[in-house]
Amino acid sequence: MELSTTADAAMPDAAGGAAFCSAAYWEQRYRMGGNSGAGSSGRLAAFKAGFLNALIRDNGISAAIEFGCGDGGQLALLEVADYVGLDVAPAAVARCRARFAGQHGRAFRLMAERAEVPAAELALSLDVVYHLVEDAVFAEYMAALFAHSWRFVVVYASDVDATWPSRHVRHRRFSAHVAAHFPDWQLAAVVPNLYPYDPRRPEETSFAAFHVYRLPHELCRVTVPAG
Repeated sequence: MELSTTADAAMPDAAGGAAFCSAAYWEQRYRMGGNSGAGSSGRLAAFKAGFLNALIRDNGISAAIEFGCGDGGQLALLEVADYVGLDVAPAAVARCRARFAGQHGRAFRLMAERAEVPAAELALSLDVVYHLVEDAVFAEYMAALFAHSWRFVVVYASDVDATWPSRHVRHRRFSAHVAAHFPDWQLAAVVPNLYPYDPRRPEETSFAAFHVYRLPHELCRVTVPAG
């Protein structure tokens, strides 16, 4: 899931004018043929893949779990042996199962089934946090994310409290939440985006940065992408 593009803004509001429901929005969006957003394609996807694949390689990571796999566009560029993708939208899970059918080490489940999924070395949250507009949904998501890793957690998101015109976007200073609720996890690195947000080029730029967390007993090697 990522920030909407101009085309995304035309998508109907799944809440129908009532209290906004992020899960309903994404299910409707995928059912109508929409995608995960601009961040899962082009140079933004390449930037994310380059950073993540280096992290996976340099730290000997063999298994990852992603909270918010979307349409699988980013996964297609990810180089990890075993991967489990979770999503709140059944339509997204179905799309990923079809796209990666027959590929070894690729599995997809609904977020509601996360308790059945074991923890992995790396837990990923890519362009998701700022789409969790409901406080309870955000808190539950963050708890599940950090509970499903035993080495590293990577959050790629904005990290500031701010409003946004789109109803499905709410910027949060999530790092403060992590520090307060998951004190055992240490922030190893913050890597800024190679393509910082430019309102004139919303489909090619992003306000998200990489935040890499580790448990105290883990050393973390981070390669900063060259500009």
